Amino acid sequence: MSTHDQLKRTTMDYSPDRPKAENPLNIMDLTLRDGHQSLFATRGRTEDMIPVAEMMDEVGFWALETWGGATFDTMHRFLNEDPWERIRTLKRYAPKTPFSMLLRAQNLVGYRNYADDLALAFVERAAENGMDIFRTFDALNDYRNFETVVSMIKKCDKHFQGCICYTMTEPRLGGDVYNIDYYINKAKDLEAMGADSICIKDMAGLIAPLDAYDVVKALKETVKAPIHLHSHFTSGMSPMSHLKAIEAGVDIIDTCMSPYAYRTSHAAVEPLVMTLLGTNRDTGFDIRQLAQINEILEKKVLPKYKHLLDDSKVSIIDISVLLHQTPGGMLSNLVNQLREMDALHKIDEVYKELPRVRKELGQIPLVTPTSQIVGIQTVNNVLFDDQYERYKMITDQVKDLCYGLYGKTAVPIDPEVQKKALKGYSRGEEPVTCRPAEVLEPELENARKDIEGLAEDLDDVITYALYPITGKRFLKWKYGQEDPPLEVKARTLEEIKAEEELVKMAKLGLLVKKPEKEVPAKDAHIRKFDVFVDDRYFEVEVQEPEGMPMVSYMPQMPFAASSRVAPPARPSTPVPAAPAPAAPTVEDIEGTSLTAPMPGMIVKYLKAMGESVEKGDNVVILEAMKMENALPAPEGGKIKSINFSIGDSVAKGDVLCVIG
Repeated sequence: MSTHDQLKRTTMDYSPDRPKAENPLNIMDLTLRDGHQSLFATRGRTEDMIPVAEMMDEVGFWALETWGGATFDTMHRFLNEDPWERIRTLKRYAPKTPFSMLLRAQNLVGYRNYADDLALAFVERAAENGMDIFRTFDALNDYRNFETVVSMIKKCDKHFQGCICYTMTEPRLGGDVYNIDYYINKAKDLEAMGADSICIKDMAGLIAPLDAYDVVKALKETVKAPIHLHSHFTSGMSPMSHLKAIEAGVDIIDTCMSPYAYRTSHAAVEPLVMTLLGTNRDTGFDIRQLAQINEILEKKVLPKYKHLLDDSKVSIIDISVLLHQTPGGMLSNLVNQLREMDALHKIDEVYKELPRVRKELGQIPLVTPTSQIVGIQTVNNVLFDDQYERYKMITDQVKDLCYGLYGKTAVPIDPEVQKKALKGYSRGEEPVTCRPAEVLEPELENARKDIEGLAEDLDDVITYALYPITGKRFLKWKYGQEDPPLEVKARTLEEIKAEEELVKMAKLGLLVKKPEKEVPAKDAHIRKFDVFVDDRYFEVEVQEPEGMPMVSYMPQMPFAASSRVAPPARPSTPVPAAPAPAAPTVEDIEGTSLTAPMPGMIVKYLKAMGESVEKGDNVVILEAMKMENALPAPEGGKIKSINFSIGDSVAKGDVLCVIG
C-alpha cells in the first residue's frame, strides 16, 4: 500500500467521536516540562500549570511530561518551589494521563554521575510521588549508566523508556560513527535491557525528514518495542521529520501546545492533529478542546514569561544549529555567559572552536550534561588560550570525562588532551574503563548526617544530596530559617501588566506626567530674540508674565582675589565625634589578588585563612553554567583574606581572595 493510500482521508469530521483510526498516532505533550524549559529557561511555575492540567488530562495524550530535565534544579534554585511537590500537585489535577519525566540515567537530574545508593533512592521516591514513565538517557549513549536506575524502575513496576541520543558527524546521517547500524545496535541493547519503549532523542533538531524515515523504519524492523520520536523544532525540520516518521510507522511523537511551541522548543500539536484528521493515523483529539487550552495559556499564563523570550531574533528557526549541533538552551546560555564577560564579540570564535573541542573529547553527542561540558570548555579555550598553549583552564567536568566518570566515548579522547586534563587529577592519572558508578562512594548516608535537623523526609535529603549548596539554601527557605529573596518569589499577572505599562510609558516619555497649563495670549510687549545653536538659527519670542519687565542697572565693582565673604553665623551645634576607622578594604590588603575570570557561584574554598599556598595550587572552586572551574593561586604565599562565602554569586573581576 502506498504512503498516500495509508494516509488517505476518510472523513472531515472534527468531532471527538469521529470513527477511530486503524492505527492512531500516540502523542506525548511536553508543554509542562520541555516546552517552558526550551523557551523560558525552565521558569514555569506550578501555579501556572494548574489552570490547564485538568483540561489536558481530558485530551487523550499518551503521556504528559511534567518533570525531570532542568526542572528540579531550576525550581529549588530560582523559583523557591519544592520539585517533589510539583508531581503530587499536578497528579491531583491530572490523575488519568500517565506522567513522564526526563531522567539523565546515573546523572539523575544533575550534571555528574551520582552514587548507586542515591540513584536508587531517587527513582524510588519519584515513582512513589507519582511518576509513571521514566524517559532515560545517557549523554554518551553508554548504557552501563542505565543499570542501576533501570533496576529500580522495573522494581517499582514503572515504564522504562530507553533513549538513543541522536547526533551526527556528517551533514546528514552517515559516516563511520553515527550511522544506521549505530542506531540499530543501540536499539537492540535497549531491548535487551527490557525497554518498554525506545525513544530517538533528537535534542538539537538535527534529524532530517528522509533520515527520520530511514531510522524509524530500520528500528521498527529490528525491535518489537514501540518507537518514539523526540525532535526539537530548532532547525525548522521537525514537522517534516514527524510526517516522514509517521509514514515509516513511528508509534509516538512529542509535541507542545502551540503557545509553547516552535523556536528551540517542539512542533505544535494542533497542525499535526489536523494533518492526520480522517486518516488511519488520526489522533482522535478534539481540536476545539485544544483551542480552549491554548486560550488560557495565551491570555493568562504566557504573559508572565514573555520577558524571558529571546526577542533579539526575528526568525523562529536557527539553521546554524546544523553546523554546531548545540541544543538551543545551551546556545542561549553560551551567549549569556559571553555577554556577562564582555566577550560576545567572540561568539564566532566559539562556533569555530566548538566542533574541534567536541572531536577532541571523543565526538560525544551534545546533550545535558555533555553540551555544557563541551560548551564551557570551548568558551574557556577561546577566552584563556594563547598561541603557546591550548586548554589552559580545564573544567573539573572535562577532567571527570577524561577519567571515565561519564562513561565510554564514541571514539577515543585525544590522548594529549586527556593527559593534560588528568595531570594531578585527584582520583589518579590513569582513566578507568569500568562502569563509572563503581568508583563512587555511597552518598546518601553522609547527606543524612549533613542535613540533620533541617531535612524532614527522604525527599529533602535527596534534594540536598543532589545540590548540596543550593539545595540546603532552598530547605532553609522552605522551613522558614531564611527569607527567600524577592527575585525567587512569584509575581501575579496584574504585577506583570503594571510593569509592562511602566516600561511602555517610559519609552513614550510619559513616566513623569507634567501638569498641563493654559497657553496665555500674546500681548503688545512680546519681544523677539535671535538664537544660534552651532550652525542652526532659531527665532524665539519672549514675554514677561506680569507685563513690561523692570530692568535695573548695577555697575560692576572691582573684586579682590584675596577677599572672602564670611558666611552667616549659624547656631552653635555639638561637633560630632570623629567616625571610627573603617575596616580595611580589599584594596588595603597588600598581596596578589585571585580574581574571578568569569561570573559564577562560589562552590568551595580549598584553602583557609592563613594557610600557605604554592603558585599553581587550586584555591577556589567556581561554578559557571553548572560546570566547576578550579582556580589556581597566581603566586605563592599565605591566604590573607577570603572575600566571599560558599554559595555567593560573583561577577567577573571580583577579588575572591588575597595572597601575600
